[in-house]
Amino acid sequence: MVTPASAEQVTIAALGDSLTAGYGLAQEDGLVPQLQEWLDARGHDVVLINAGVSGDSTAGGLARIDWTLTPDVDAMVVALGGNDFLRGIDPAVSRANLAGILEAAAVADIEVLLVGIVASGNYGPEYRDAFNAMYPDLADEYGVLLERDFFNGFRAPVAAGTSLSDFMQRDGIHPNAGGVALIVETLGPQIEALIARVED
Repeated sequence: MVTPASAEQVTIAALGDSLTAGYGLAQEDGLVPQLQEWLDARGHDVVLINAGVSGDSTAGGLARIDWTLTPDVDAMVVALGGNDFLRGIDPAVSRANLAGILEAAAVADIEVLLVGIVASGNYGPEYRDAFNAMYPDLADEYGVLLERDFFNGFRAPVAAGTSLSDFMQRDGIHPNAGGVALIVETLGPQIEALIARVED
């Protein structure tokens, strides 16, 4: 088994939207810097590249995939879909865009962690079900790792009675620094699994 001390450095591109970019936060409080710190503390020789663009949709991610997958990138986190949902984009369109991203990664022999967003019933149950199904379906189809819910780190404390607003910025959409820390605690082990796939 390859240990962090003996492994070669792994470069991971985080392809996403404002949640990845760190919208509304000091640079060090964003998702990528906090994830980098989490991984560093556990001895991983990893470089995370912040490829998050605020306002980006799955279509934007697909348009950027070729220049995101530079020769030095070993793996990728794909965290897109929130803006598609906010705009009511047809889940079939979002699914096709994500499939295009995963196909490009497969061609480049890049390992992927796909991070989903759980849609509410704003546009009705049919839309919600189609949107929520695309992440596990695509993960199965392309054999990539899956974190079903970007905000999974919030679920336990909220269920225990903590207000969701404690973890969010005033817009109610983007996490604050403390919220990002909870997200990192959930995503971190998934990133470790991604690293293990690269090193395998």
